[in-house]
Amino acid sequence: MTDSIVELLRQKKKQVLTTWMRVQLADDSLREDLMPNDELRNQSSELLNTLFAVLTDANLSNIDAPDLEPLISMLSGISMSRARQGYTPRETAVYIFSLKDALLETLQAELTNDSQRLYLESLKISKFLDSLGIVTFETFIQGREDIILRQTDEMASILTPVVKVWDGILAMPIIGTLDSSRTLLVMENLLQEIVNTGSDIAILDISGVPMVDSMVAQHLIKTVNATRLMGAECIISGIRPEIAQTIVHLGIDLSNVVTKATLASALKYAFRVLRLEVKKAPSGARSSEETSLF
Repeated sequence: MTDSIVELLRQKKKQVLTTWMRVQLADDSLREDLMPNDELRNQSSELLNTLFAVLTDANLSNIDAPDLEPLISMLSGISMSRARQGYTPRETAVYIFSLKDALLETLQAELTNDSQRLYLESLKISKFLDSLGIVTFETFIQGREDIILRQTDEMASILTPVVKVWDGILAMPIIGTLDSSRTLLVMENLLQEIVNTGSDIAILDISGVPMVDSMVAQHLIKTVNATRLMGAECIISGIRPEIAQTIVHLGIDLSNVVTKATLASALKYAFRVLRLEVKKAPSGARSSEETSLF
C-alpha cells in the first residue's frame, strides 16, 4: 500500500465518485428541478478530476497553496453559479461536505487494519474539506450579494422612471421610501432627462411615497433646487391630506415650492405656465387623422 494518502485516494477516484453521487442522491435537499442528475454527475466528476490533479500530500494541509488555485477557482465558479440558479447556502454546503463523506468512507475501507493512520489521515482530509466548505460558503454569499445589488439597482431604475407627458413637461412618479441614495438616483435621472429633452417643467409625484418626514422633505427640496439650477421649474404633486398635516406639524417650509394634490392638477398648472390650452373636441367630431383612416 502506498504511503501517500493522496495517491491512495487518486487510485480510487472512480469509487470516490460513485460514493459521492450516492451520498448526494440520498440527500433530501437534492434539487433535481435546478440541476438534472446527469449534469450533477458531470459537474462532480469534473471537480473530482481537478481535485486529484492539483492535490498533494504537501498542500493537503495548506488551503492557500498556489498550486491549489485551479481547484479554488473552479469551486468558486460552482458556488457563484449555484447562487444564481437559486440554491440555498445549505444545499451548496451539502455539495462539498458530501464529498468529504465520500473521501472518508473510501479511506476507511482502505485503512481498516491501521486505525492509527486512519485517524490521522481522516483528520487531514476533514480539515481540508472543511476549508473548501468555507471557501464555498464565502463565494456563495458574495454571489448572492452581487445578485441582490444588481436586483436593487434594477428595481431602483424601475421605481424612478422619468416620463415625458408633453412637450416641455416631464413627470417622475416616486414609489416607495425616499432615502439619500434614492434621492441621488432621482436627481441624476431627472436632471439627465431635462438635458436630453430640453424640458421646462418637471413634476415629482409622491402619491406612492408612504410617509413624508423631515428627512424626505429635505430630499425633495434638494431635488427641486437641483432642477431649478438646470433652468426648469419643479412641481410636487400627490400631496395627500395626511402628508399635508405631517408637513405642517413638522414645521417644514415648502412655501417656495409649487405643490399640488394630484398629478392632473400639476399638469394643468404646467399647461398654464407654458401657455398651452387643451380643449375637448365636440361630441361626434373626428380629427383629421381619424377621418383619413376611413
